[in-house]
Amino acid sequence: MAHRPPSGTARPTHVTPEPPPGREREDLLLRKLLHGLQLGRPALVDVHGPPGIGRSALLDHVITLADSYGVRVVAAHASREEIDLPHGIATQLHSALAATHRNPAAPTRPAKHPPSIRAATLAHALFAAARVQPLLLVVDDVQWADRPSLRGLQALARRLQGAPLMVLTSRNTAVPCAPYDLIEPCPLADARTVAQHTLFLAPLPDDIAAQVVAKNRRTPEAFAAQVARCTEGNPALLRAVANRYALRDQPALVPGGDPSDETADAVRDHTARTLAVLPGELLDVLAVIAVAGPDCTPDMIAALSGTRTIGVARALALLSGTGLLVPGPLPAFRSEAAAEAVLAPLTTRHRRELYARAAEWAQRAAFPDRAVARMLLGARTIGAAWAVDVLHRRAARCRATGRPIEAARLLERALGEPVPPALRVQLLTDLSEAVLPHAPHVASRHLRRALLVPAAESGPARLHAAELLIARGDVVTAGPLIHRAVLDARADTPERAALYALQGICRYLGPPPVDLPLPPDPPPRHERPAEAGLAAWRTALHGRDAALARRLARAALAPTAHEEVPLTVRTAAAHALLLTGRAQEAHSALDEVIARAEHGNSRAVVGLALIVSAFAELQRGKDALASRTLDRCEETMPRNCWHPLIVPAVLALRTLILLRRGEHGPAQRILTSELPNTAEGGLAWALLLYARGRVQLETGQRESALTDLLECGRLLLARKMANPALLRWRSAAARACAPDDPRAARLRAEERMLALAWGTPDTMAATLRATAGPTTAAPSRASWQYRQALVALGTAPRFGHHTVDSLLHSDQAALPSTPPRTAAPGRPAPSKGAPPAGGSAALSAAERKVAHLAADGLGNRAIATELSVTTRAVELHLTKTYRKLGIQGRPQLAAALGRTPRENT
Repeated sequence: MAHRPPSGTARPTHVTPEPPPGREREDLLLRKLLHGLQLGRPALVDVHGPPGIGRSALLDHVITLADSYGVRVVAAHASREEIDLPHGIATQLHSALAATHRNPAAPTRPAKHPPSIRAATLAHALFAAARVQPLLLVVDDVQWADRPSLRGLQALARRLQGAPLMVLTSRNTAVPCAPYDLIEPCPLADARTVAQHTLFLAPLPDDIAAQVVAKNRRTPEAFAAQVARCTEGNPALLRAVANRYALRDQPALVPGGDPSDETADAVRDHTARTLAVLPGELLDVLAVIAVAGPDCTPDMIAALSGTRTIGVARALALLSGTGLLVPGPLPAFRSEAAAEAVLAPLTTRHRRELYARAAEWAQRAAFPDRAVARMLLGARTIGAAWAVDVLHRRAARCRATGRPIEAARLLERALGEPVPPALRVQLLTDLSEAVLPHAPHVASRHLRRALLVPAAESGPARLHAAELLIARGDVVTAGPLIHRAVLDARADTPERAALYALQGICRYLGPPPVDLPLPPDPPPRHERPAEAGLAAWRTALHGRDAALARRLARAALAPTAHEEVPLTVRTAAAHALLLTGRAQEAHSALDEVIARAEHGNSRAVVGLALIVSAFAELQRGKDALASRTLDRCEETMPRNCWHPLIVPAVLALRTLILLRRGEHGPAQRILTSELPNTAEGGLAWALLLYARGRVQLETGQRESALTDLLECGRLLLARKMANPALLRWRSAAARACAPDDPRAARLRAEERMLALAWGTPDTMAATLRATAGPTTAAPSRASWQYRQALVALGTAPRFGHHTVDSLLHSDQAALPSTPPRTAAPGRPAPSKGAPPAGGSAALSAAERKVAHLAADGLGNRAIATELSVTTRAVELHLTKTYRKLGIQGRPQLAAALGRTPRENT
């Protein structure tokens, strides 16, 4: 007959405690079982879960809850240290039973050294106590129970039928459990006689875990949710992370905080405690999973772990209870911190050997490069060519997808393998490109290492390393190395010619004085296109012969010369074309340089070409296009990526753009940017001095402006850069001089003379505007250089829309009077109010610009690019122009405008 509880125990007499967070379902079931225990129905409950999931917390809750139901409780806690102590759990339970006995003569607490109690004696005592009052027997961590006590608990469970006794145990699923270790009721008993339940505790949901963190630490909800996701709902990890923040004693738990470091430490500690209870074979399996990562397969485990007593399937089934692995057919750790904790006890040699074996197995099994490369990162030296190939291919993929840091790790690992010199130079060059965004000084160091490889062993890859050093602006340290490479290269080879050209560019970009002599002036013709590119740039900078500079630049930019001319030299040749007035041709060359550099991930070359392009657009008066080009340059090459010698160029261009817009305040703020000491002295520094002088001139600081502009001129002349098409510092300095300062006239005259010697129409027209005297100047004050420049401009072959007519028409108030006899022969002398030849007076300003460009031979698309308009707008302007001029089409346009034929050189 079932036992009836004493009167007053059928209902709870106290306020019941709240269940642990997220365990409401388990709490409801246990309440029902306790209520049934009051009515005499026995129960057997086993709580399973991985370490830290909250098994002990749930048992403590049930013990507290039992008092509300009038249920007597006896509890014991097994430990790993006492697993070999016979009858240890039985003795704990007997002592607890004696301590809670209702008889006043019984002891209230267990004896300090209780005698060993056998399981049979304990069973009789428990059944006797249960007949007096419903009894709850609790054993935590039953997996550590000694063998005799476990057999006693199993025997007790088989005899529960008819007794008001509930056996509640908890089991750590990380410890392998044999089938004969389970505590089960009698096979003849059914659910109506003995209630049996196995509770598997799952991780807490993110919302519940976040509530736990926010409640315990009073943290913002967003941050608590982030902590919950990192700990994957494990209550022990939640408490550990909260405790770590408490030890920091600072307001770290704020929105946007990063708990990853604290979470990783907590995961590593938790994993270490879990590993301590696992047998050696399971630890070997976990080590293979940690090395293989997400690419691990059962076949790899079988090949590398060396399991002997258990199979792979059984090992994975046992490890699923640890909570370390994600569920699924392929084994993988829940977090990288857990994998690190598994590998931490291994020696470095053992760990690297395991990585090497895994990589070799994965290579034979045709695993993807991503998996093999990841294993190679932790492996010892393989000594095989396939390892370098895999790492190199994977690094290229990472660079292409915007992961430079990962690419740098792969390339550094590849350099640890024995590789031929040519491949080593290539790896060093790629490594420099990968580390450039976050460590520019390290990038230069890798390039310098590449240049130290002898030419006979390095091949053409060394040339690319030299080019990247110069493109970034590191010309001071690159100069001696490139000079050594020139001497080391074989004579009369394209490589030597390219290195010679790079050396020349390096010498002109660096600060004076120079340690090595400047390369001698080149002869008019060059067999090597790379040397022709250097000669074109040098000739243009010196302002000697525009036609020669143009021919040399075209030789360097010819399609047949692409393989022999480095992109940096081609950029210099394109700059030479810009200085000779061939803007459209130069921009096409720069666009091609940018496209090829982007394809090769050479961001420094892209940035250098964009600087040249932005400067050209600014000189042509296209401020918006120059600003967009400079924005693209700063996006490709942020300021920290440049060598200090190049940074002033970027600041100067931005300043000049703002100055053209009339934004003097922002321009002055840019010039106050702090620069390193090594930024001074280069060509870019001269540009910055020019920009600073222009800003000071516009803001009324004439003396400071004159000092900076004259220093700019000194730096340029030290390199023999006299061409006014590069920087018109003389006319700007003349404006900064006092009215009675004789230097102003000399500076203007010198600039006009140099512009006349250079001879390009754009340069002469711009110089005439910049060097025009005051409006009150008498006609007789016009110098002979000024008059001769007007004659040369009027008789020069046309390329562009600058003419004497347009020059005098637009700046008539600023230019000195020019006698009509200086006009071009065969053309009407311009006068106020007189319409231009060809009846073009009816044309609007926009139509006149389009018409002149069309007369120069430019196509509609080129004109649209030149004027920053659409092609459709160009077509409409030309249609109106033809109608107003009374002509049929483009062939008659030049004659209708009174233009001379276009130059063909």
